[in-house]
Amino acid sequence: MRAIILFFGLFLTIASAKAETISACDADKYVGKLVTVEGVVSKVRAAPSGKATFINMCGSFPNNGFTGVVFSEDAAKFPGIDSLEGKTVDITGRIQPYPGSFPEIILNDPSQLKVK
Repeated sequence: MRAIILFFGLFLTIASAKAETISACDADKYVGKLVTVEGVVSKVRAAPSGKATFINMCGSFPNNGFTGVVFSEDAAKFPGIDSLEGKTVDITGRIQPYPGSFPEIILNDPSQLKVK
């Protein structure tokens, strides 16, 4: 199991070095692609259920252009996530559509998030 986690972390590190950097406001044009989304964090908010934390960019929910999602089981890997508002960050991963709404990347490894 440890080998799988190490491999995944190494993969994300290598992938982030090769991922194209795009603006958070253009994320909807890159659904399905592995990219680095760069932008200023508009708002960090917790889901009412407590199951996820959302890093909104390019506007605030529900009118944001992109969201990074950290589920509660991975929250401990991202200390200080609440302090990201107003900061420029890079979020790397595969963009997926959130049904009927904005594009998102799910973060489960700290190497996916870089504060600039």
